Amino acid sequence: MDTKKPNHLGTLAVLLVLVALWQVLHWFNGAALSSPIATARSLGQMMGTAAFWDDAAETGLALIDSLVIAVAGGIALGLVLGSNRLAANVAEPILVNLYSLPKVTLYPLVLLIFGLGLAAKVAFGVMHGLIPILIFTMNGIRQIKPVYFRAAHAMHLSRAQIALRVVLPAVLPEVLSGVRLGFSLSLLGVLIGEMFASQKGLGHQLSNAMNLGNIDTIMAVALFLMLFALAGNALLMRVSRRYAAV
Repeated sequence: MDTKKPNHLGTLAVLLVLVALWQVLHWFNGAALSSPIATARSLGQMMGTAAFWDDAAETGLALIDSLVIAVAGGIALGLVLGSNRLAANVAEPILVNLYSLPKVTLYPLVLLIFGLGLAAKVAFGVMHGLIPILIFTMNGIRQIKPVYFRAAHAMHLSRAQIALRVVLPAVLPEVLSGVRLGFSLSLLGVLIGEMFASQKGLGHQLSNAMNLGNIDTIMAVALFLMLFALAGNALLMRVSRRYAAV
């Protein structure tokens, strides 16, 4: 299968344009936006402190926990709902409408249940990441052609063999797409959870910087999170391309 190779020159050009636009905005309003060089310098200084990495480790732990739950739960529920066409047709609009609800209204309830700490942040991450993975998995199963199942039954394959040899290869591209989206959304949920329900983590550090009006810290942490999100997304995209090339 032919796959398009990533255009590194195009990506570099886009990044240069964004950095140039960032610098222009700084010239117009330096009080609200630090320059790219100043932000990189601030980030370098922060990364040289143990406190920054303690917060980063806290955020990373919450993200890993929420991703594991979101991916496992999303795939499991997607397989169950996707295997029944009626259930999938009924569930999809309900899930889409449920996900479109403003999640900030649920934060007080989550805090009452989980309190301040890691559990609340993980819950926020799962709330953001699970449903997209579920929907992608469910739609992947719904798109499998019925002839594949008829052929599997004709060859007298067991349920386990059908799942491993028919369903999994067919649904994996959709699952990987869902995981890519779920990764970004879970990270967003964890950060928001740290801003609302934590005394540690990069989200908490952002919240403190916003309260103090510390633009340099805000921009430095935002730059670190952006680079981390881009790196994670690029890694997942590479995995998707490698699978598609097999």
